[in-house]
Amino acid sequence: MDITQHRTYTEAPGYFRRLGIFDWLYAAALLAAALFALNQYGAYMDVYEKAILVLSAPTFAALGWHWKPLRWLMPAVALLALGAISLYGGSLEAANTRFWLRYMLSSQSAILWMSVCFFLSTLFYWIGFLSRSQAGASIGSSLCWAALVLGWTAMMVRWYESYLIGADVGHIPISNLYEVFILFALITAMFYLYYEERYATRQLGPFVMLIISAAVGFLLWYTVSRGAAEIQPLVPALQSWWMKIHVPANFIGYGTFALASMVACAYLLKSHGYLVDRLPSLELLDDVMYKAISAGFAFFTIATILGALWAAEAWGGYWSWDPKETWALIVWLNYAAWLHMRLMSGLRGRVAAWWAIVGLLVTSFAFMGVNMFLSGLHSYGKF
Repeated sequence: MDITQHRTYTEAPGYFRRLGIFDWLYAAALLAAALFALNQYGAYMDVYEKAILVLSAPTFAALGWHWKPLRWLMPAVALLALGAISLYGGSLEAANTRFWLRYMLSSQSAILWMSVCFFLSTLFYWIGFLSRSQAGASIGSSLCWAALVLGWTAMMVRWYESYLIGADVGHIPISNLYEVFILFALITAMFYLYYEERYATRQLGPFVMLIISAAVGFLLWYTVSRGAAEIQPLVPALQSWWMKIHVPANFIGYGTFALASMVACAYLLKSHGYLVDRLPSLELLDDVMYKAISAGFAFFTIATILGALWAAEAWGGYWSWDPKETWALIVWLNYAAWLHMRLMSGLRGRVAAWWAIVGLLVTSFAFMGVNMFLSGLHSYGKF
């Protein structure tokens, strides 16, 4: 090795050397918040929940280093949620008597505002897309960020509200169809905004926001027709710390699969000669589709393993060929085959795009159709 090579090797900045003072302050703030929560609420947690809390600090620090917007999103949500909690004063009735809770920061109010922001975001993305207006797309992106802040704030406040009802009722808000539809919308939006920044294009926003708006539309219908917004005690099968990690991992998979399918729609339109001058290149669309499915498959695999471990604890066996388990396996095999064909055979183009769209239909049935038409050990998830 000559001296030039040696200098390049020794002076090349490593990953941690690229981090600035604000990166470390962000990580330190997360660690301090985790330790504070552990000190204040550790008595109510088991050893697994304490481990999850402590490990969340380095996990979200690494995510914030990789994707800078998280460094303001998390503090914004924390400040709004803590502000709402302070307004409650330990009484759920405050949601009806205090202005900011009633019209903005109670979980129901924040979810309604989230829904409005998502709908308006979809509208402005399409205005920007069809008129080639950067301003329209920029407003759409800003509204999507606003929906994220309000949605995550609503989830945090709803968590607190469940404990105001009763200590035996309190639980993380990912236990029923109403709550997981909110989770689905938020996760899908976050992944989209990541790819929007990563690829420096807002031209996919109109397509991805359609699936998010559809989910929000169902959420509002479900709220009005079924009174789904009411917080209910957990059924015995869900009274487990496994729920806290199994369900989020599952919905990262669902969200990214949905995102990939909408990108696939854009790919098919462009490949058939429609909206050619408005959409990104086919190579970019193909890359986003591949990366979204790869991320979703990884998390869906983790969720499936966690679900098997949970089943062993709850029902005494890792696998019982329950309809929900069977269809989860079908979803997993579908995307495993998609990725295998991509990596081994170079699968590209329209076939891959159509396959991604069919994959969403399979995933939708596994998510909703099983609960609607089949019964089994997961029957507590029925509509």
